[in-house]
Amino acid sequence: MKIAVLDGQGAGLGQSLIRKIRQELPQDLTIIALGTNTFATSKMVRAGADMGISGEKGFCSFCRRESIDGMIAPIGIIEPGSIQGEITRSMVHAFTDLSCRKYLIPLHHPKISIPCTSDIPIRDCVAMIIKEIRMQMEQNIE
Repeated sequence: MKIAVLDGQGAGLGQSLIRKIRQELPQDLTIIALGTNTFATSKMVRAGADMGISGEKGFCSFCRRESIDGMIAPIGIIEPGSIQGEITRSMVHAFTDLSCRKYLIPLHHPKISIPCTSDIPIRDCVAMIIKEIRMQMEQNIE
């Protein structure tokens, strides 16, 4: 099974996600770090991703060519200009065109509001995502 993790800026969220996934899910799970910049990508690879891809061109090419089972990303991936301007329209389109399961983390965003999520800690969102990936992996084995 292959999961991609997208993050930008300093990749704090991406690093935490990858570490937690490595702790809780089988080691045969392939994790691809998709960084909006090389700094974010390198930090996620150091956190345990199997490989990393950086920037708009790399991200869009990956989304068009690779087959993955899921992608985890902050909610900003659906809004061009978010993550301090690191998300482009091309990236939004590439993300939304993916046929895999998409896991969006509802971080605070000035233009996007998801009712009923403001009181959910990020660690609980991550736990829910990991639980769902684990169930998906178990279904693939059967």
